[in-house]
Amino acid sequence: MNDHTITDHVTREDILMLLTDDEVASVCTAETASRPLDGEEYLDLEDLGRGVRSAIGKTPAMGRLLLRRAVHQNTWTKILKRLVAPQPTSSSPKA
Repeated sequence: MNDHTITDHVTREDILMLLTDDEVASVCTAETASRPLDGEEYLDLEDLGRGVRSAIGKTPAMGRLLLRRAVHQNTWTKILKRLVAPQPTSSSPKA
């Protein structure tokens, strides 16, 4: 599956729907930071096709990022499963 296929099926809204109310609040608080810590894992919600990335040097704007530390481990795992889950295609052969 290529990057475009993933982003065609998994959207920012899909990911945010997995967050609890407390996690949404944590994400909003994290967005006030100037940038993630070096080595910190994150997802760029505007570029989900690139998957989990580590912050080193320049990173996208904080408003686009979902920092791993901002969500519970269980939620992070659900997000990762959602990103790599095989998606049905409309061109599947019919029996």
